[in-house]
Amino acid sequence: MSNAHERIDALVKSNDVVLFMKGTALFPQCGFSSRAIAILDHLGTQYETVDVLQDQEIRQGIKDYSDWPTIPQLYVKGEFVGGSDIMMEMFESGELKTLVAADA
Repeated sequence: MSNAHERIDALVKSNDVVLFMKGTALFPQCGFSSRAIAILDHLGTQYETVDVLQDQEIRQGIKDYSDWPTIPQLYVKGEFVGGSDIMMEMFESGELKTLVAADA
């Protein structure tokens, strides 16, 4: 297991809700990351973010970790949820609110 994999694993397991994104919550660096933050903020959930642009090892490692090719990536309670399109679908259906509220 690589160092990046171990670091990602620790982040995913130590935070109920964590978003791997481009940029920060205050300054998202792509539209998809911005939309993901808007969804989480709208739900009023506590979450952590990891800026993949600041760490090339994490940027590549997260794609291998989840076997998902794009960023952002949302994890809730250690489980991979998906990217911004999946987040949007789950938000619209109410699924995402249920998922993140379960730990509130």
